[in-house]
Amino acid sequence: MQSFIKDVVKEVLNTEQRIQEIIFVLPSKRAGVFLKRELSKNINQTVLAPEIYSIEDFIAHISGLVTANATTQLFELYKAYLQVGEYEKESFDSFLKWGQILLQDFNEIDRYLVNAKTLYQNVAAIQEVNHWSLNADKSEMIENYLHFWRHLEDIYQHFNKNLIQQGLGHQGLIYKTSVEKLPQYLENNTKKHVFLGFNALNKAESLLIQSILQQTNASAYWDIDTYFLKDPIHDAGYFIRTYQNTWPVLKNKDLQGVSNHYLSQKNIEIIGVPKNISQVNYVGHLLKNIKTKNPEQLKNAAIVLGNEELLNPLLHFIPKEITATNITMGQKLELTTLASFFLHVIEFHEQRTEKGWFYKHLLNLLTHSYTVTLLNAENISAQELITKIKTNNWSYITMAQIASLIGQHNTIDLLFKDVQNDPKILIDHFLSLVQALRAIDSLSNDVLILEQLYKFYTLFNQLKDLCNTFTYINSLKSLKQLFRQLLSTETLDFQGNPTEGIQIMGMLESRLLDFKTVILTSVNEGILPSGKSNNSFIPFDLKTKNDLPTYKEKDAVYTYHFYRLLQRAKNVYILYNTEPDALEGGEKSRLITQLLTDEQRTGITEYIATPQIQSYPYTKETIPKTESLLTLIHSKAAKGFSPSSLSNYIRNPIDFYKQNLLNINDVLEVEETLAPNTFGTIVHDSLEALYTPLINTNLTKEGLTAIKKDVHKTVLFNLKKTFKEGNIESGKNYITFHVILKYIQTFIDVEIDQLAHHTIKIIGLEQDLQVPLHIDGLDFPIILKGKLDRIDEFDGVTRIIDYKTGRVDRRNVELMDWDVLTQDYQYSKAFQLLCYGLMYFKTNPTPNLAVQAGIISLKNFTDGTLLFAQKESARGAKKNIITHDVISDFEQILGQLITEICNPEIPFTEKEV
Repeated sequence: MQSFIKDVVKEVLNTEQRIQEIIFVLPSKRAGVFLKRELSKNINQTVLAPEIYSIEDFIAHISGLVTANATTQLFELYKAYLQVGEYEKESFDSFLKWGQILLQDFNEIDRYLVNAKTLYQNVAAIQEVNHWSLNADKSEMIENYLHFWRHLEDIYQHFNKNLIQQGLGHQGLIYKTSVEKLPQYLENNTKKHVFLGFNALNKAESLLIQSILQQTNASAYWDIDTYFLKDPIHDAGYFIRTYQNTWPVLKNKDLQGVSNHYLSQKNIEIIGVPKNISQVNYVGHLLKNIKTKNPEQLKNAAIVLGNEELLNPLLHFIPKEITATNITMGQKLELTTLASFFLHVIEFHEQRTEKGWFYKHLLNLLTHSYTVTLLNAENISAQELITKIKTNNWSYITMAQIASLIGQHNTIDLLFKDVQNDPKILIDHFLSLVQALRAIDSLSNDVLILEQLYKFYTLFNQLKDLCNTFTYINSLKSLKQLFRQLLSTETLDFQGNPTEGIQIMGMLESRLLDFKTVILTSVNEGILPSGKSNNSFIPFDLKTKNDLPTYKEKDAVYTYHFYRLLQRAKNVYILYNTEPDALEGGEKSRLITQLLTDEQRTGITEYIATPQIQSYPYTKETIPKTESLLTLIHSKAAKGFSPSSLSNYIRNPIDFYKQNLLNINDVLEVEETLAPNTFGTIVHDSLEALYTPLINTNLTKEGLTAIKKDVHKTVLFNLKKTFKEGNIESGKNYITFHVILKYIQTFIDVEIDQLAHHTIKIIGLEQDLQVPLHIDGLDFPIILKGKLDRIDEFDGVTRIIDYKTGRVDRRNVELMDWDVLTQDYQYSKAFQLLCYGLMYFKTNPTPNLAVQAGIISLKNFTDGTLLFAQKESARGAKKNIITHDVISDFEQILGQLITEICNPEIPFTEKEV
């Protein structure tokens, strides 16, 4: 395949005898590697290599300045901001939110050689008009706001001056300085310059290249197809057409390097794939198919990621048949697991309060993979620590509590020791943590992790130096803001051979490179092209007036790169996400639509890649009763079935199997707020403690008034016993505590009111009962067990009372048909009352015994005691008395239910709940 670089090398070598006297200038460093390879292939003798520069390195060479890193630029910009004006300044962490935008503006101003003074005078004038106050006398806040805009030009001047004094520069300043020093450079240089493959040039680059072309024997080769160049409206040729029409050195001349490959025969497939991960999965599928059917296609192939965040998942989907790949793009540090670990640590310390750490913040850190690895290295189980925290129900945890659980360890100190909101201390901890991670055997053999650790180590050392030089980072909040900024700009560069294997790159890395096979992903609006984003303090109209780039120019840049990839390729696979998402790009790109509507471009197929999914009808879960399961059922039956467990079976046999047979309960969690079961336990225990002194006595107003005084103390005691060390001093728990107090006080008040017309005698509280059941056909012991909350006599009638903290309706305890007891879960409360009645009758074998069983719902006191009742019809009379006959009928129903549970022929079958 004839590439653009091959064509240029061939032409240069045909016209130039002394290749060492040539300076090649290219859009990127990556292209320089391919240029060197082509030169070595075409030169048959030993010669000195020519100078090869990327455009940025070339301009930096002319300027004599060194590029300041992003962190240094931010600190110097803040320093300039503080030096200018007498108005109130923002803190460093607030400045970080907009400082990067100001840096970008300064870069653009200098790259496009704009008069900063005039521009910022216009910006300030616009803000004077636009500010929101209509009063003639401006407030201090508005004055500070306008001062900022008035002093932007001064900030710009101080910033540039401070950098130049140190021999440093931001990109725009370096470009601006290179234009000033160009005459001196040309005076001292006699070599020929060759410019290759440029498209969108800023004003400084344009002026430099024009000047060198006009004043020296220089050449420029343009990587553009005739098809785009001659089309007056096609964005792919927008910039180069502009240069041809406006540069005096190019007017009325044929451009060098122009080719005619775009309309040649190609196989172009446009493939819609749902979601991002499916796209990279499909890339793996494509590569495997191509490797199997036509491996020649992969000898010069590239995967170009429109969304560079897909690099990590893509690497997991590269098929094993592909033996060589080369990543020519950097991995963003913010996408690494280490980045999330250090951010977790910063946020963990930032969120510390006087009480300690909120348990969720601690659990977030303890469950991070690197925390687990560090603790394991010191034989500490993170899971055991988590379990202890949950068992103790610590809502807030102190360093002393952590030390009490696992003792003093170096790693524990580095992770948890109070850093007193001092960024310097935390950075020192980070440097030590990097060293500790590096020493762990499981990590020390992983080359990628070692590279990441080294990158973070240099980053933290840089932050340490800056903290010692500047006083701006004075809190963990500002450190976190700065760290996030650095993570978004810093990359981990992969090393490899860019001339071997399938190349994996971003769109900008593809400049000047040609491939036989191209797979391009994420061709969606908002990604390719990136859409209307205007992160700038300079209004759109002012940008247009001063020839600064806007989103329109950016769209033209992406269009050029898109079509340039297609020019010489023979096989092109364009993937886009069929599921529009506000965060992951919109509908398929206009570039695809433009390609499909181009009548001269043939050989395009379009389809949606959908996986073959076989649908299966939903089947209810069924658990057959094996010998081992039957043994387990018999064991549980001998220990005792409770009314609530049998109700669970009525509700859903699968829940009974999992919860009551296998004991699979909810995961242990810290109760941040009181759970309903904890709430109920506290109420039951408190009522038992308060009423126990009154057992076997008739209740009196004086006696109840006396125990009412102990309600607060009793509830508090039981709350601490059940809720462990959970916090009840604020928030929902404080309210819940007082709700419990109100429930119990109201309960006692109601009983005091009843004593005016009734007599009540407490017989027993929280009685644990276990009774054997004799069920026909079952030859193993069956026990029914349960706890009766209260047994009393109400006007001489024995009552079995069950307390409920949730709402219960009267219809839940009234029956017309016995069969519904074991079929309909809404009658579970009636079922439980009858179970309690059965246990009471079995333990009190008194002839002619008659009792009542009812529920007192603390949530709806106004309904009174909800007694179990039998009804002949919906509006018929109710029988509230439970007799031996009622118990006998219920015992048959209960026997049928337990027989079903124990029947080996009836599996546990899921019910719809």
